[in-house]
Amino acid sequence: MRVVDLAIKDLRQILRERQSAFFLLIMPVVFTLLFGFAFGGFGGGDDEDPRLPVGFLNQDAGTVSEDLVTLLAQSDVIRLVTDTMDVADLETQVKDGVTAAAVIVPAGYGQHMTAGELVPLTVIVDSGNASGITAQEEVTAAVTRLLSALQTAQVGMETAVSQNVISESDKPAYFETTLARAITAWAAPPIQVAVSQSGAVDESGTETAVSSDNAFAHSSPGMMAQFAIAGLITAAQILVLERKSGSLRRLLTTDMSRGSILLGHYLAMFVTILAQLFILILFGQLFLKLPYFQEPAATLLLTVASALFAASLGLLIGALAQSEEQAIIFSLVPMFVLAGLGGAWVPLEFTPEGFQRIAFFTPIAWMMDGFKDIIVRGLGLEAVLLATAVLIIYAIIFWGLAAWRFRFE
Repeated sequence: MRVVDLAIKDLRQILRERQSAFFLLIMPVVFTLLFGFAFGGFGGGDDEDPRLPVGFLNQDAGTVSEDLVTLLAQSDVIRLVTDTMDVADLETQVKDGVTAAAVIVPAGYGQHMTAGELVPLTVIVDSGNASGITAQEEVTAAVTRLLSALQTAQVGMETAVSQNVISESDKPAYFETTLARAITAWAAPPIQVAVSQSGAVDESGTETAVSSDNAFAHSSPGMMAQFAIAGLITAAQILVLERKSGSLRRLLTTDMSRGSILLGHYLAMFVTILAQLFILILFGQLFLKLPYFQEPAATLLLTVASALFAASLGLLIGALAQSEEQAIIFSLVPMFVLAGLGGAWVPLEFTPEGFQRIAFFTPIAWMMDGFKDIIVRGLGLEAVLLATAVLIIYAIIFWGLAAWRFRFE
């Protein structure tokens, strides 16, 4: 009971401090929203065309070049920018990165293509730009489709003539009609390959939800991980103040052992961080529409392990700090370093491979990976077991260091 009484005393002190609410709840919510809006907010970027912009200049006046425009416009990868009428401007736009590539259709293009003569387009692209290469490949695919449509129209016309379906005088009109039908058919080809991200499939064959398109799927666990450390400032300062006032030394004159005193302070930190994480998870579930509760057992296990790790770090900070100012510094420095390295700000999949290897030496990276396994990848309890084990190992290490360095005076 003495351990619980000590923990309750610490909790009351923490709740009385205004900065506790600031670091525990206000700051993580604000930064979750800020980072989330930076990645698109509540789907606000859906109205924008995500396709790669490609400058387009048509120097040919034939119907075949217009058919090429139709095929390019059907692309899900590129969108044509046709407001430039000068080749030099197209080159400048590609060079400055305004457009991913530029396409110039030469004069007489349609006439030569109809006659079976392959005329290359002028494609301006930065060979060192992956987007430019992607755009070039899409243009090549559109030209291939155009050639296929032209061949289909030509074969159809010749067949119609040989079977006396049309006369020689009807050949141009029949060719144009058949070509138009072939171009239209490419808008909905009979066989298509579609790639989409899905969630995990449970034993009943039901696919669970994923939130990879939710802009807050990264910022929510990221800010939880970051401010779990910042929220320890007040708890660490309590240890410093009790040491300076002699309260810790007087506790030793009671029947409480050294371990019980440490456990009491640790329990207060654990309960504080656990409550913080649960409130932020509830905020993410209800307001940000993140599926934390689709795997409640996994979420609970990972949350408890995260709180154990954070509380052990807080106990270590309180053991090392000699003043209230040091408690603040010792809390904020690890927060920024671990959050930056652990991928709380930028998804690790966007960083170099070497950086990712270093990141997983930090507990934040494992905490992030575990929560994203649940809300992004749609995985369950088994997926977070490794992350949970790593966080508990960190908790044991930090607890041992805190017990070793802890001084009552």
